Amino acid sequence: MPKIQRAIVSVTDKTGLVEFCKILSAFQIEILSTGGTAKLLREHGIKTEDVSSYTGSPEVMDGRLKTLHPKIEGGILGIRNNPKHRQEMESLGILPIDLVVVNLYAFEKTSAKEDCTLDEAVENIDIGGPTMLRAASKNYRDVTVVVDPQDYARVMDELKSGHGVISEKTNFELAVKVFQTMARYEAAIANYLVGAYCNTPLQAADIFPPHLSLQFEKLQGLRYGENPHQKAVYYRELPPRD
Repeated sequence: MPKIQRAIVSVTDKTGLVEFCKILSAFQIEILSTGGTAKLLREHGIKTEDVSSYTGSPEVMDGRLKTLHPKIEGGILGIRNNPKHRQEMESLGILPIDLVVVNLYAFEKTSAKEDCTLDEAVENIDIGGPTMLRAASKNYRDVTVVVDPQDYARVMDELKSGHGVISEKTNFELAVKVFQTMARYEAAIANYLVGAYCNTPLQAADIFPPHLSLQFEKLQGLRYGENPHQKAVYYRELPPRD
């Protein structure tokens, strides 16, 4: 695995971000960032380049469109040992992005508020974040992806022990976590919108949706299943995120 040279950092949950990005800077990793994330990093003396400056495309539509650009998605998706990909990246001025640090708009927290309107909930459906996360996870052999601040420590430790390199094993495990997170996120959106639709006159005759998405978390293992020779675990439905 090559050393990480460039990262894109764009997060809603900024827990532990400054300490993490200080480590990135210490390893001479270039940081691309957006909006409030870039502002926070600069306030703490961490050098960062605005995504809009790198892509040459300004943030538009009240920030709805900022990271959906070939220089971002191509930098994440390009397969490093594929000559055709490398040639196309060079011809288009696309630099490799080796680390994606992204978490999503707080849809669950927003939609759980009693006074949340449909328009407010819809505005908190993330677009650019899931695109970068999925791209990085798909290209896990070349790209490290972090969706959960709790994984910062793991990545920092491995950067130090690996002298700037993250193992493919870690990349794969982090990619799996992304898709688990995305499954929960999409399920929350789908269930909220189905509920909103069922409460309108359009659907008043049928309050039961044709599809229902449920997410559960493992709480603990059990000694055995219904019989001593069977294995079992206990799951519970995931509560809304704070």
